[in-house]
Amino acid sequence: MNPFLVALAVAPALIICFVIYRVDRYDKESHWQLIICFVLGMLITFPAMHIEAYGESFGLNQPGHLGKLILLSFIVVGLTEELTKFAVLILYAYPRRAFNEPLDGIVYSVMIAMGFATLENIIYADRFGLETTVLRAFTAVPAHAVFGVFMGYYVGLAKFSKKNKIALITIGVILATVVHGTYDFFILQEYYDWLMVFATLTLCVSLYFAIRLVRLHQANSPFRDRPSDDSYHLKTTNEIEEAEIIETNEITDEVIKEMKKDENP
Repeated sequence: MNPFLVALAVAPALIICFVIYRVDRYDKESHWQLIICFVLGMLITFPAMHIEAYGESFGLNQPGHLGKLILLSFIVVGLTEELTKFAVLILYAYPRRAFNEPLDGIVYSVMIAMGFATLENIIYADRFGLETTVLRAFTAVPAHAVFGVFMGYYVGLAKFSKKNKIALITIGVILATVVHGTYDFFILQEYYDWLMVFATLTLCVSLYFAIRLVRLHQANSPFRDRPSDDSYHLKTTNEIEEAEIIETNEITDEVIKEMKKDENP
């Protein structure tokens, strides 16, 4: 395979990985952990493609048939790929001690997604050549990053939720699958060429919301106000919650005292 084509297939995902790494500005993850997630993302591409091939063997790969097209887009492709990526996220990254803030859910999820997109891109580059590789650099690869953000956002919330872990994780997987399936539906359909525009529209709208979700976790990072002094002892999530409760109680006590003063001048 042409080395230039391989480099072109790999470059978009690496650029996105660098951007996500920079986004995690307050408590960066270990390079090795990110690399492992990326490699695991590459490895799960093979079982995902085998499952998809098995699904297509039932005659679902008929873009002109609406019912089969929906099953192919949302279940065979969308759900399969998102579940395999989710498996790595929940089994490897989620239990790590380094996963210590909600934003890490997005960071690890996108790294896994970019590993997946990279190997997928290399395979497509080998089969279809330069034009497809360039097109996917601006469509499929960013799309996988967006799906990763949606899933990672809710898995990050679930990690630090005391009551709604399963519900939040479920929302993340379903949302990533639905957006993935919608994008693929417009790519795979053969009814009208102009409907392909909606794939681009889906990607652009999803990218807008993905950026907002990243910024939301970034703004709420418990590490955000940490001084640069290395001797600073960082509060855990529980400590932050306890501090907020104590502060709220102190304010409430002050208000009550002021009310009593007003009642007894």
